[in-house]
Amino acid sequence: MASDAITAAKGLFTAYHEAMTRLEQGLGTGFSAAVDMMLNTAGHVVVCGMGKSGLVGRKIAATLASTGTPSLFLHPAEAIHGDLGMVRRGDVVLLMSHSGETEEIIRLLPALKRLETRIIAFTSNANSTMAREAEIALDISVDREACPLNLAPTTSSLNTLVLGDALAVALMEKRGFEAADFAATHPGGALGRRLLTHVRDRMRVDNLPFVDADSSVQDALMTMTEGRLGLTLVGTPEKLDGILTDGDLRRLLVSGADLAGARVGDVASADPLSIAPDAMMNEAEEKMLEARIQCLVVKDDQAVVVGILQIFE
Repeated sequence: MASDAITAAKGLFTAYHEAMTRLEQGLGTGFSAAVDMMLNTAGHVVVCGMGKSGLVGRKIAATLASTGTPSLFLHPAEAIHGDLGMVRRGDVVLLMSHSGETEEIIRLLPALKRLETRIIAFTSNANSTMAREAEIALDISVDREACPLNLAPTTSSLNTLVLGDALAVALMEKRGFEAADFAATHPGGALGRRLLTHVRDRMRVDNLPFVDADSSVQDALMTMTEGRLGLTLVGTPEKLDGILTDGDLRRLLVSGADLAGARVGDVASADPLSIAPDAMMNEAEEKMLEARIQCLVVKDDQAVVVGILQIFE
């Protein structure tokens, strides 16, 4: 039974590969024209599809919106009962239907024409009503569905999704959309935090673990434990003489160093790596990863220690 399941899965993968190849080979001037149309619209890109096409359309609308193309999803059945108010004159509308004859979408066409929207159709039927009414028709046709009955939308859904993502990626290239732009639309995600957050927003400023250079290593260890940063700062905020980390202590012990009577100033690392409070978090992370350290000393433009940044807690 297990081998039958694997055979069925491999059959689906083969069908998907063939569908993707056909889609790739079919790309042409229509695709480029669709990208330019979406790029130059002053309004929104409205994605509209029914059933499985609608589910895929929601994802495409979300991808477009998060990558710099204002976009929304319009359910065709809800559109004819009031949601058509979401559409504005001059919007670009992506209509998605494998057959090109989905009733709910066909009923929308006259209203979309009255609004002077520009229509791009995703369909497998170039002679369908939807394709004929569209300004641009993009081919999502497949030789067969991966479903054993050749009925359930599988390969056709894949082609719809991939073609939508291809439009989004092409638009990103045209717009010069960069990581910082992506972060601006994802402020709650990890990337947003890295690219939009400053070091000063994350650094610790209270009760920094300072010890005098003449302190014993035992005193430094006590301060380190209380500070819960895995380090001790040697000197003062205005004059930092060095830093002693728990990693430094481990390496000294392994080397057989006698720490019983040692002064902190004798074993601390001089000139620790630092960063400015106005630096971005992505710069701080890159610096820490490159140096393989857990914390960064934060110094202002007067070289005064104003905080400690700990990312990898």
